[in-house]
Amino acid sequence: MNKNLNPQTVGFLLAVFGTALFSLKSIFIKFLYAEGLNTDSVITLRMAISLPIYLGIFFWLQFNSTDRRYRNHLPMIAFLGFIGYFLSSWLDLKGLEMISAQLERLTLFTYPIMVAFLGALFFKTPLTRGLIWSLVLTYSGLMLVFVEELNFSGEETFLGTTMVFLAALSFSFYVLFGKQVISKVGSQVFTSLAMSISSLFVLLYFSLFHDFDQLEVSAVAWFWLVMLAVFSTVVPSYMIAEAIHRIGPAHTGIIGSLGPVMTMGMAVWLLHEPFTPYHLAGLLLVLLGVGMLTRSKG
Repeated sequence: MNKNLNPQTVGFLLAVFGTALFSLKSIFIKFLYAEGLNTDSVITLRMAISLPIYLGIFFWLQFNSTDRRYRNHLPMIAFLGFIGYFLSSWLDLKGLEMISAQLERLTLFTYPIMVAFLGALFFKTPLTRGLIWSLVLTYSGLMLVFVEELNFSGEETFLGTTMVFLAALSFSFYVLFGKQVISKVGSQVFTSLAMSISSLFVLLYFSLFHDFDQLEVSAVAWFWLVMLAVFSTVVPSYMIAEAIHRIGPAHTGIIGSLGPVMTMGMAVWLLHEPFTPYHLAGLLLVLLGVGMLTRSKG
């Protein structure tokens, strides 16, 4: 990294590129579904490719440090890895089988609102008027896109959206309770351990309910799997963690508002998904609602 760039500039660039790479996730998964893979095979192969990378980074971090505080928090890290990257990912990918990448991304993007309400429920943080307005605007926008999607996707839209909503809720618990652990063990160690443990959960799940010998993966599918695992999972997970460290969660969250815009643009361009005035209005309402919340927290 150029030494002339200050930490804030580096953090900004990491947040932008990390958001862009994360935004490609839905596109890569849709390509994999088109190659004949399903939710279980995609999530398993994605994490099987990611696991050696996360473990390698974790052992490299341990080799260069004598800090072993993570050992006192392993049960909590394991739980957070399960709900944040196994359960949430499985629900998200399952929902993505039934709905468009645009609706999936907008539904996931509502998780900051969920975090705020869960914080009020578990930690007694006050429910402000701004938070209520954020909720109304965000879910009004989501409802606009949802109703419009019913015209294109049919009855599965409700089930698919519900599963992605539950994925966002699961990830909200991960964010809310993960903050305390991250502050004690560090973002890089936490990310490496949580993702490694979630990968083991995925592999265990697949080995119990499926047969690895029945996996049939084309050369094209392997290409998209590597792109998904490396460039839309591993790399951005560390980029965003470092961005939060350099510029803080509020500014990283504001930059993260670019995510739905990027995903919807690429879904229209690469997947030829429809984009109507209702999609645009819904997108603007969701961005406005989450943006209000993020700015007020900042």
